[in-house]
Amino acid sequence: MKELVTHIVKALVDNPDTVEVNEVQGDKSTILELRVSDSDRGKVIGKEGRIIKSIRTIVSSAAAKVDKRATVEIIE
Repeated sequence: MKELVTHIVKALVDNPDTVEVNEVQGDKSTILELRVSDSDRGKVIGKEGRIIKSIRTIVSSAAAKVDKRATVEIIE
């Protein structure tokens, strides 16, 4: 999951070197903490949150295939 989010977000931002994804594992759930530079945060969120919603949908679909739950959180 971590690699998936990293790959998607690095393609969206202007500063791909500042992208950090931290994976916090639970029993059946995973939280992916995403950090990007301040100037790129708007690009990851998108208008009305559409891009981050799409990223969350992709990640939750990939997690469902392995009987887990995953969420993506943007850390400021």
